[in-house]
Amino acid sequence: MDLTKDVPANEKAEPKVKKKHFKSRKRQQLIGKILVYIILIAVSLVLLAPLGWMLSTSLKSMEEIVSFPPTLLPETFRWENYAFTVQAFPFFNYMQNTLLITAFVVAGNVLSNSFIAYGFAKIDFPGKNILFALVLATMMVPGFVTMIPQYILFTQIGWVGTYLPLIVPSFFGSAFYIFLMRQFYMSVNNELIEAAQMDGANHLYIWSRLMMPLTKPALITIGIMSFNGAWNDFLGPLLYITREENYTLQIGLQSFQNQSTTQWNYLMAGATLVMIPTILLFFFAQKYFIEGMDLTGGSKG
Repeated sequence: MDLTKDVPANEKAEPKVKKKHFKSRKRQQLIGKILVYIILIAVSLVLLAPLGWMLSTSLKSMEEIVSFPPTLLPETFRWENYAFTVQAFPFFNYMQNTLLITAFVVAGNVLSNSFIAYGFAKIDFPGKNILFALVLATMMVPGFVTMIPQYILFTQIGWVGTYLPLIVPSFFGSAFYIFLMRQFYMSVNNELIEAAQMDGANHLYIWSRLMMPLTKPALITIGIMSFNGAWNDFLGPLLYITREENYTLQIGLQSFQNQSTTQWNYLMAGATLVMIPTILLFFFAQKYFIEGMDLTGGSKG
C-alpha cells in the first residue's frame, strides 16, 4: 500500500524547499565570512606597511635607500646597522632612564586610578555623582591647554630638570583610567564587600586584597596603556629634562638625528629597537588587554 498517494504535493515539496533555503543561507554566511576576512587582511596590510618599511629601511645601506625605484626588501641585510646605532649614542643609558620613568608612571597609574575608581564605585558620599561628572569633564580639556600652567608650576617649585614632572602626575589619577576601573568595580557584587566588612575589613583592605585581584584585566590594560604612553613620550621629556645624561630614548633619537646628515638606516634601526618592548608587551598581554577594554566584561563576583 502506497501511503504517499494521499499526501498533498505541496507537503512533499516543502522539505526540498527548506533544504535548498538552508544551503543558500549557509552559502551566504560563508561568502560573508570570506569577505570579512579579506577586508580585515587588507586593512591589516595597510596598517602594517609603515612598520614593514621601517624594518626594511633599517637593514639597507644609504645608497639603496635613496635609489629609485625603491626596493621593498634590501639586497643585502645589514644587521650591523643595529650595532652601529647602539654605539653611536648612549642608547643603553637612555633606555635605563626611560625604564625608570616608565616603571614609576605605570605603578602610579595602576595604584591611583584603581583606588580612586573604587571610591566612586563602592563608597557612598555626598556629591559623588557630581564629582565623578567633573572628573569626566576633564577629558574634554586638551593637554596643550594645561601645558603652560603646569610648566610654570613645576618651574616655581624647582622640578624642571628632574623626572618629577613626568612621574608625580601619574599618582593623581586620570579621568579615562578612573572611568575604566569604575566600570569593572561596578560589575563586582556588593555582597562580597558587605561580607568582608562584616568580618572587620576596612575599605583599604577590601580594595587591595579583594577588588584588585578581581579586576586584573583592567589593571593590566591600564598598565599596558601607561607603559606605551610613558615609553613613547617625547614632549614631556623635551620640556622638563635639561641635561643630556638624563635624556630618554625618544629625545636621544632626536638628538642623534640632529648630530649630522640624517642616516635613515641608522635612525630606523634605532626606532625599531625602541619599538620592540611595546610590541612584546602587547603580544604577551593582549588577552588581558582585549578583556580589559570590554567595559562590561569585568569580574562578576
